[in-house]
Amino acid sequence: VQLQASGGGLVQPGGSLRLSCVASGLALDDYSVAWFRQAPGKKREWISCSRKNDETYHANSVKGRFAISRDNAKSTVTLQMSGLRPEDTAVYICATSSLDYCVVEEYTYNYWGQGTLVTVSS
Repeated sequence: VQLQASGGGLVQPGGSLRLSCVASGLALDDYSVAWFRQAPGKKREWISCSRKNDETYHANSVKGRFAISRDNAKSTVTLQMSGLRPEDTAVYICATSSLDYCVVEEYTYNYWGQGTLVTVSS
């Protein structure tokens, strides 16, 4: 199983980026998928999740600015980020869970991608 995250880069405050997580070796519709992020010197933070039934959840820190979506046929989960702020700077990591609902606890996620770096700076 592999989760390949991409789409990170340098963006100015207020800008947008779209991250993708492509899964291989598993059937994405059997999993909930979440995005986490880890800023330098900080703990990893759960930010968004897509349940198997397409219901989505977001942390308060990104609600209204980020949107997670999935395309099971393409084995891809996307995180559309807008209104980016310097505090959004982090490595963004996708992960899958066999649970049928979204949780923030990292131990419930069984597969992890390698992460993609997002830097928000002028």
